[in-house]
Amino acid sequence: MNKTLRPERIAHTEAALAVHAPDLVPGFLAALPEAAGTVGRRLRGALTREGIKNTGPGEPHGFGRVEYPTAGVADPIDLLDGLDAPGFATEIRNAVTNLAIALARPAPPAGDTADEQIIALERLAVAGHNLHPCGRTRLGWDTGDVLAHDLETPATRIGYVAVRTGLHLGDHLNPEIKKPSGYTVQPVHAWQRDNVLPERYADQLRSKDLIILDDEHVAVPTAALRTLLLPHTGDYLKVSLDIQVTSTRRSISTASTRNGPALSRLLHQLTDDRLLLMAETAGAAVPLGTGRDLSAIRREGLGHRLHPGERVIPGGALPHLLHELVTGDPRDWLHAYGQMVIPPLMKLTAQGIALEAHLQNCLPTFIDGRPHRLALRDFAGLRLHPPRLAAAGHTINLWPGSVVATTDLDTFRAKIGYTLFQAHLGELVLHLPLDETDAWRIIRGIVDEHVTGDDHTAFTAPAVPHKALVRMRLAGDGDIYVPVRNPLHAPA
Repeated sequence: MNKTLRPERIAHTEAALAVHAPDLVPGFLAALPEAAGTVGRRLRGALTREGIKNTGPGEPHGFGRVEYPTAGVADPIDLLDGLDAPGFATEIRNAVTNLAIALARPAPPAGDTADEQIIALERLAVAGHNLHPCGRTRLGWDTGDVLAHDLETPATRIGYVAVRTGLHLGDHLNPEIKKPSGYTVQPVHAWQRDNVLPERYADQLRSKDLIILDDEHVAVPTAALRTLLLPHTGDYLKVSLDIQVTSTRRSISTASTRNGPALSRLLHQLTDDRLLLMAETAGAAVPLGTGRDLSAIRREGLGHRLHPGERVIPGGALPHLLHELVTGDPRDWLHAYGQMVIPPLMKLTAQGIALEAHLQNCLPTFIDGRPHRLALRDFAGLRLHPPRLAAAGHTINLWPGSVVATTDLDTFRAKIGYTLFQAHLGELVLHLPLDETDAWRIIRGIVDEHVTGDDHTAFTAPAVPHKALVRMRLAGDGDIYVPVRNPLHAPA
């Protein structure tokens, strides 16, 4: 009997592995204590940080973060005692079992291209999102699906659907695929094609508004799962995947497919070579059913755009590689890194674009270990402030009903403030061999140099909003922020 989780909570997964991958069963069982401990520590820290319940004293860090050496319980579900959270308990349980599967799986070999090597490095962040206890939640997938499509899978597949032309909205993403007359081809994740379409779109398949094609291409899953690298083109496809990962079901709105290319063009007007944008070059949706299940966005790869000797490290992998990168004075390295990310992102903020600059969207580049420039991907979660854009001489036509625009400066600033300073730089500060007060003093100095006016006041205030990831799951919908102490408040 496993002493980490109750037997009934792992029996189904163990039985499924025995059928699909019997060689993984011993490793899965051995990995369960580590998986439960990782999820439990993150859950314990979030419960304390967000003021949900007191889980005991821990090690305090900037922005109210509390780290614990252990989960304090064998089963993370026990941390939810006293809370009415049966749905969230299911998510936690799912995260533990999927993390144990990931820990048991051998890492696929890295490919030859820069983009394939980026994905290989993403696999170092095996627990997923650095703050979310549900970084490995995949609600909607069974164990066979996890084995076939998760990050540790060497390759999955992109399929294609012919859509009656009058029902297709947006760009033609795959003109090279042969199609019947009067139809447009739309790419679709193989799991979505095989599981969502037959169930939800049976009528449209019978009427031939949709025709599932036999064509397929090999695709490599990234940490985002719904974003896949296409080795035959070097581009990425972000496709709808109707499963829950962390807090969100990963289908794609029509607005995202139409806004992505427009946002990419706007960002190119406002940035220089310090930011390497992975532009969203085309997008399309099929406004049937939910209007989200067949959406897709094409994204530019990085492989052909790098300087000689330039190494890309996805943000999630950075904490695992700092020992390789920081070979001299860590203060000097942090200052160089801060100068790479803060000035260009804060300049965009001043002009009306608050990027979602957490580790999962950022791919910093290095030459000989030194910070060089910042690559950015996925613009669906950013926030625009139209009055600031207009003052800077820019406008953008967003899809009706788009949620990315706001005139509320607190909402606007919270997006970049939480993702850049807390989720991104806060994680690096935690892992660098530096006194944290000294580290935040270095970052504050860069903020003082490059941020002015009301933005400077907001980002250096005594307390700032923290995105309360667990409160959001308990509430079930919408962003929730709680105030936390700001380490940037102290003068440099």
